[in-house]
Amino acid sequence: MSSYQQKKVLVTVKTYPTPASKGAEVSCTAGVTDDGKWIRLFPIPFRFMEGNQQFKKYQWIEVAAIKSSSDPRKESFEVDIDTLRIASDLLPTSGAWKARKEIILPLEAPSLCYLQRTRRQTGDTLGIFKPKTIHKFIIEPDTPEWTPAEREKLLQYLLYDKHPLQPLEKIPYKFSYRFTCNEASCKGHKLICVDWELGQAYRQWKRKYGTDWERVILNRFETDMILRYGTYFFVGTIHGHPGTWIIIGLFYPPRN
Repeated sequence: MSSYQQKKVLVTVKTYPTPASKGAEVSCTAGVTDDGKWIRLFPIPFRFMEGNQQFKKYQWIEVAAIKSSSDPRKESFEVDIDTLRIASDLLPTSGAWKARKEIILPLEAPSLCYLQRTRRQTGDTLGIFKPKTIHKFIIEPDTPEWTPAEREKLLQYLLYDKHPLQPLEKIPYKFSYRFTCNEASCKGHKLICVDWELGQAYRQWKRKYGTDWERVILNRFETDMILRYGTYFFVGTIHGHPGTWIIIGLFYPPRN
């Protein structure tokens, strides 16, 4: 019978929170264990967590976790959130992100095409790869409000003694990347991007720049990602749709 085990994880991915049946809202959190393997941790109700538990990307955390019985993806583990503690400062960005690269890039896949092609054999549902060419960052309108079912899930926060001061904001846009893999046969891909950093950038820059927010977002997430950074995509499959991959985070050390 399985039991909880202590896991040490370098957090590399946090997605923008979504309404959830358990916990009101959750963020997909993923990273690399201290023995060099991908892991997906849930539920992580990040905005409900105590301040001394609110980790950042590229910090090591320790938490008791058990292989999920409800999610067959091999990297998916349920956590005992009360055991979570931050175990390090942020890994530095010095030396063109050398410390981060040393842990993350040994797991680099050749391409999204490769991950799609080999998923059934390897069972891999998390990965990182460097696209050959990023063609475009796409902004498309989405539903402006949560659905009644989503609002009902979010209202679960009333059951918690501690909860965020602000309700979870619905982002009325979908963000995607169009890119080509480093494979001769690649016909190109368009993947939605749900990185928390991107969602927060929209929220902050919409307030700061008003109607000019789109130009600022494009400058950061299209122009900079193409020209300034050696951009990689963290990707994962969707629970219930194992053949569907999305971008769950961006890894963008400066170009050499």
